Amino acid sequence: MTPRRLRYLWALPASAVGVLFALLARCTGARFRIVDGVLEVAGGRIPRLVAALPAWARFGAITFGHVILGTEHAVLERARAHEHVHVRQYERWGAVFFPLYIGSSLVQLLRGRDPYWNNCFEREAYAVAGATRSKGDDA
Repeated sequence: MTPRRLRYLWALPASAVGVLFALLARCTGARFRIVDGVLEVAGGRIPRLVAALPAWARFGAITFGHVILGTEHAVLERARAHEHVHVRQYERWGAVFFPLYIGSSLVQLLRGRDPYWNNCFEREAYAVAGATRSKGDDA
């Protein structure tokens, strides 16, 4: 098996979660695109659904394995480099990424720091992507 296939297989449990959200989003009118081997899903009623979330849970884009959900495709274009860092993190950590990400946020919260901006995975994504976007564009 090729290294690329192994990375997709390793991230598959997280990608399956993303596919489930993608299918639900498709039912609300979202559109799919495949960019650099990653399924991008945006539009439809996603912006309204995200706006209904508590402020701390809102996002412009969010990654699950090899699936990126976004409010709009323009947001995904702006956040692509950042979100693809998260794709590589899923390829590195597999399904363990979920508890690691949450754990990093909890540690920061317990230290009195911002659970998003000080999360080690977000810090890596911003550093690698070289971006200074707002959380709403690529959380």
